[in-house]
Amino acid sequence: MILILRKLLPLVLLISTIAVQAQISLGDALKNISYSSPKEYEIASISFITKDSSVLDQNILRLLTGLQVGQKVMIPGDQISNAITSLWKQGLFTGISVNASKIEADKIFLEVELTERARLSRFRFTGVKKNEADDLREAVRLIRGKPINENLLVTTRQTVLDYFVDKGFMDVEVKVSSQPDTIPGGGELLNIEIQKNRRIKIHKIRINGNEQIADGKLKRKMKNTKENPWWSIFTTSKYMEENFIDDQKKILNLYYDKGYKDVTIVKDTVYRYDKKRINVELTIEEGNRYYFRNISWVGNTKYTSKQLGDILGIKKGDVYNQANLEQNLFMNASESDVSSLYMNDGHLFFQVTPVETFVKGDSVDIEMRIYEGKQARINRVTIVGNDKTNDHVILREIRTRPGQLFRRSDIIRTQRELSQLGYFDPEKMGVNPMPNPQDGTVDIEYQVEEKPSDQLQLSGGWGAGRLIGNLGLAFNNFSASKFFKKSAWRPLPSGDGQRLSINASSTGRAFQSYNLSFTEPWLGGKKPNSLTITAYHSLFGNGAPKNDPNLSLTKNTGIILGYGRRLKWPDDFFTYQASLSYQYYELINSTAFVLSNGFANNFSITNTFSRNSIDQPIYPKSGSNISLSVQVTPPYSILAGIPPEELITDQQKYKWVEFHKWKFDAQWFTPLSKNKNTLVLMTRANFGFLGLYNRNKGLAPFERFRYGGTGLSGLTFGAQFLGAEIVGLRGYDDGSISGQTGSDAPIYNRYTMELRFPISLNPSATVFALAFAEGGNAWSSFNDFNPFNIKRSAGVGVRVFLPMFGLLGLDYGRRFDDIPGYSGMAKGQFHFIIGQNFN
Repeated sequence: MILILRKLLPLVLLISTIAVQAQISLGDALKNISYSSPKEYEIASISFITKDSSVLDQNILRLLTGLQVGQKVMIPGDQISNAITSLWKQGLFTGISVNASKIEADKIFLEVELTERARLSRFRFTGVKKNEADDLREAVRLIRGKPINENLLVTTRQTVLDYFVDKGFMDVEVKVSSQPDTIPGGGELLNIEIQKNRRIKIHKIRINGNEQIADGKLKRKMKNTKENPWWSIFTTSKYMEENFIDDQKKILNLYYDKGYKDVTIVKDTVYRYDKKRINVELTIEEGNRYYFRNISWVGNTKYTSKQLGDILGIKKGDVYNQANLEQNLFMNASESDVSSLYMNDGHLFFQVTPVETFVKGDSVDIEMRIYEGKQARINRVTIVGNDKTNDHVILREIRTRPGQLFRRSDIIRTQRELSQLGYFDPEKMGVNPMPNPQDGTVDIEYQVEEKPSDQLQLSGGWGAGRLIGNLGLAFNNFSASKFFKKSAWRPLPSGDGQRLSINASSTGRAFQSYNLSFTEPWLGGKKPNSLTITAYHSLFGNGAPKNDPNLSLTKNTGIILGYGRRLKWPDDFFTYQASLSYQYYELINSTAFVLSNGFANNFSITNTFSRNSIDQPIYPKSGSNISLSVQVTPPYSILAGIPPEELITDQQKYKWVEFHKWKFDAQWFTPLSKNKNTLVLMTRANFGFLGLYNRNKGLAPFERFRYGGTGLSGLTFGAQFLGAEIVGLRGYDDGSISGQTGSDAPIYNRYTMELRFPISLNPSATVFALAFAEGGNAWSSFNDFNPFNIKRSAGVGVRVFLPMFGLLGLDYGRRFDDIPGYSGMAKGQFHFIIGQNFN
């Protein structure tokens, strides 16, 4: 009631003001004309005299009056009155006077004297913050030169009132006044004085008439309209009318979901509790609870009523749930609805209309009226918005091809594939189907918006008693074919979807590492078969000159050739990757190896089967990513039949390294809410095992797992040179979990659960917070392995993805278990990363 009166009062004042100012004189020269005996005159001329300005066009004014020279008018009469009214309605004048400068026989010479309203030169707000003033400028839409009238003053005041009332300032006071401006050109300065006063909060929410659903459950549905008792310091309870209306809809939807389809809110009241708070009261009429009885189908020829009923999933006696009915009819997220059944078979023009045909007692009969329509074929496929990525890179990922039957599932899959490229903003990706019912075809337009995809990776840290610097460049949309085109260097040739990465790490002469990698995702351009070539070189030592007898140096040089292809079985989310890897180690007085002097060769083959169905790479909201890999070397000692007595020295053992390595990694992403800022649960399980062929040769020191802490590979030199895989477990020191085995571990497991909430999904800065709980352990042999004997931790963190720098993270983890040999480890610690995720 308070709000209604507040909004009606300015309207009443406006009407009253206009009525007062509408009393207009006809001028002294016409006073001798008899009102009882009107006389007809011919207009000889019409002139306009403006007291305050000469900018008004005489022809336009004459047009507004509806009068013209030569026209015959009755004086007194309606024509002159109508002319005055028409001018007044323009809102430009404060006074209008019509005079006859002279009368000759039946000809009359009219003069219209106009007093213009003052015009707006500037306006200003007082009593508010700068950001509020900026928002208000957008809201009031005041324009320089606009005439200042009562309507302008009243609507401006009302706009400002509404702005603050919507933010919970129900006692806001607004005064709008004008004064002559002092700037050159004159005009009026509009002063908008605002006194916000205290924000009004909600003391109590009272709900009447609800018998089937408790007050507490209804109040919990009111997400933005909450009580704020005097003792609460955490609950946000400001009253905003728009939120209050939305929350009422949520209450009704809760009843609808439980079968109360006739529920209504018959009364809602807001009234004062005290100077600072209000009470909100709702009265509900719940009505009866309804159930589905008979559901029939008409118009269906392609699928039987039983088939459609099975997909609908509603049985006789189920609670009448309108939302569930619509979800199972019209395009739910899992595509298990009736519309998807038809649209995935080309029936783009399909329609289904549920009609309540009979209601008796608490039972409802529904008739599903179907129009199947003809199957539609795709005519044209176009792309808009890709100003960097070439069309062929996008078209090869698109599942909707001209000539094919229209399938909704193909559009959804295409959106996922385009999102996985990482070149486009997934929040702004759109599809615009344009049906052509006349010929039964459809044109499909994909709308994308490019986002930065190249990355500059800078990281630094302290390891092995040295300051380590890392610089990495990753060009994720590179174009090798344009390498020799001068015009394509902006700053690098791009648009063909290839990936080029360059990475360098160093502490100076003591440690250096270089890595170069190139990937062609569509080898040959016709099939999604990828080719990756990687070369690297690293050295680690004491920094002594080459001719120094105390020189200690370990060199590692290698090359990897990888091939990948997409599979169609078991489904087309599966991929297969194979790689050949060769590493050569050269050692001089090395302290990083069990082998101090000599050399070692590591030739291996890796096969990886994976299934990736996540919806987007940066902040996945649904899907899973599961992989199983096997890395093997040839069993040289067994194939060559080398006797045990020739496998005594380290040089003999590691001339050709032998091992087989198994890894399993699975991640699941489950959305816990349906709004834009989706709360996501990420669960993960990892397992790794390194095995041997020849017990006489023993387990190789290469390719093990260094477990615990941050998971940053750049901070552990030995791990890099031994090919050890860095695995993080937050809350523990780096390498501490595997350290309990005496060295890097040959077997480990890990379980992780993260609850993620997005703060910003802007592609230029994606930010999300997380809370985690994880556990895992490492063992020296498979006989000791126990998947339930784990070291546990929990904590919170934040991730920031910047396109130029990659993923940045800061986590605080607190451990729950002790590690033998690490008595000085802190109970909790921070973990900071740059350029990568926790492994």
